Amino acid sequence: MAEEPDHRVRPRRRPRRVRELIASPDSYGLVLVLILVTYVVTAMATSAWTASLGLVLQITTIWMTLRASQARRRLRAVASVLLVASAGIAVLHLFVPNEAASSGIIAVTSGLLYLAAPVVIVRHLVLRPAVDGETLLGAIAAYLMVGMAFAFLYRALGVIQDGPFFGPQGEGDSAQDLFFSFTTLTTTGYGNLVPAENPGQSLAVGEMLIGQLFLVTAVAKVVNAVRPARRRPPSDDG
Repeated sequence: MAEEPDHRVRPRRRPRRVRELIASPDSYGLVLVLILVTYVVTAMATSAWTASLGLVLQITTIWMTLRASQARRRLRAVASVLLVASAGIAVLHLFVPNEAASSGIIAVTSGLLYLAAPVVIVRHLVLRPAVDGETLLGAIAAYLMVGMAFAFLYRALGVIQDGPFFGPQGEGDSAQDLFFSFTTLTTTGYGNLVPAENPGQSLAVGEMLIGQLFLVTAVAKVVNAVRPARRRPPSDDG
């Protein structure tokens, strides 16, 4: 005797609340919080230990990003090697805080890690079967990581090139690099900080283009796709 098919309606998966998205280790909500904390710590870094703390936060942020985006094992293995090397650099920076080479290596490593993270996030978001709050948080996290990446690359250029990165405005510090990066990413362009020469100027143009293209494609599509659930009209049965 053939079994009758089960016509029971399965309950829909309850969307996670904001608190759950932030607390979950597999969510982009926690990644977003780590990015904001890293920004504050890096912008306020005035000593060797605060700079090293910022690098440790960067390592944690990248690792949580790879976990939330379900990155491939090969990519995780490569990233793990870079993260271990970054941890060693953070410890080294405590003992040679005035060493230009150490600061340059930290900036280059951080910039490369933060440039790779948005690519991993976008790939994961594209493969997600649904567009929800988690997708929106991932898109925002990827956008902010682009700004962080360029800030570290500007810092690296300031260490490598001969003259001051901002010309008459001086060499700049971490706070100024972050400020310039995000005003460039959003094309705000206050004009108080300007790269004195190439490749800094070309890098700034590239950040402008990436920022605008990211907003009009990835973030805009995600925002348009995320729609609040409609409330059902009250029944007349009382």
